[in-house]
Amino acid sequence: MDLSVQNAGFMKRGLAVLAVLLVVGGFYYALSPSPVAVDTAVVGRGDLLVTVDEEGKTRIKDVFVVSAPTSGRVLRTALEVGDAVEAGKTTVVAVEPSPPPFLDLRSRRELQAQIEAARASVELAKAEVNQAKAELEFATSDYERAESLSKKQVVSDRTLEKARIDVETRRAAVARAEANRLLRERELESAMARLIGPENSDGANYATGCCVSVRAPVSGRVLSIMKKSEQIVPQGTPLLEIGDPENLEITVELLSADAVRVPVGAPVFITAWGGRELTGKVGRIEPAGFTKVSALGIEEQRVRVIVDFDPEAIGEATARLGHDFRVFVRIVVEDQRGVLLAPLGAMFRQKDEWAAYVAEDGVAFLRKLELGHRNALRTVVLSGLAEGERIILHPSDRVLDGVRIVERAELN
Repeated sequence: MDLSVQNAGFMKRGLAVLAVLLVVGGFYYALSPSPVAVDTAVVGRGDLLVTVDEEGKTRIKDVFVVSAPTSGRVLRTALEVGDAVEAGKTTVVAVEPSPPPFLDLRSRRELQAQIEAARASVELAKAEVNQAKAELEFATSDYERAESLSKKQVVSDRTLEKARIDVETRRAAVARAEANRLLRERELESAMARLIGPENSDGANYATGCCVSVRAPVSGRVLSIMKKSEQIVPQGTPLLEIGDPENLEITVELLSADAVRVPVGAPVFITAWGGRELTGKVGRIEPAGFTKVSALGIEEQRVRVIVDFDPEAIGEATARLGHDFRVFVRIVVEDQRGVLLAPLGAMFRQKDEWAAYVAEDGVAFLRKLELGHRNALRTVVLSGLAEGERIILHPSDRVLDGVRIVERAELN
């Protein structure tokens, strides 16, 4: 009897201890931090391509602008954009003289008065011619009489010489009067010509050879026509552009900080133009930059980089691309093979150093890293990681050194 009572007491105490242990374990489990779910990726070796990406435009290397050689009326051209032209043979521009301007009432009255004055001057000049001819006739008859009397020794030689000089003087006066008459007649014609307005002019009455025909300076195609219809233009006005579509290149405006990283001859991949990826290389980097305002209103210092198509790509490019077509280029600045790579999304800055969390046996460990070249997705790891290790991607603020973790996925 005493033994059974003692056994019952032991059982009660055991159950009490078990209950206490269960309660303590429940509190510990409830209050202890749960493992942090993370995504991981494996560090491995591969190839890294670092590029500078930017939009560009195609352009024909040598574009010739045909301008008006003289002021006048440019006739409507029969050419269309894209038409082929041949150097020295195809007429691209024809220029005729401009029609006279309109005259206002005051100008017309002034010109009419000048015409009347010019007519009076002509009549005066004709009268002077008649007077000079009459005086010449009188001087000639006087000389003939003096010559006849001189033979009879009636007049002196001096009198005969004076009569001859009078004849020469009157003859010169007649010539001067004729020239003056001709001058006044031309002044009258000039005044009458200034009275001509556009209502009196007729383009069909232009003299032969009055018009200028401009021929194509080079063989190629018409790229643009600035003045399609007939109109009056001053000398030097651009009329159209001509270029050879077979001579194509790409211009890219890079930020100056990116341009200093690009070497001449760097490989280029040309995409987003509507066809397969084409290749090229950097042919020239212009030595002078320029300021360009971005879409956000920020002033940027840009440098123009010229890209040449590779020989195997130029045929397709010239067949389907033209002048001022939009393309997207990726200029290779680094091409490393067989290097240790890690996702850039796993890296973060800790003070002045790069760092990442490595997943080992369900625990996160902090590693200080030394990184090399990187692109938008991956980076070269110079030290701090080994091939095959798993690193935590995009660690949150819950991930700390020594924190327990559980992996959601493993990404390569």
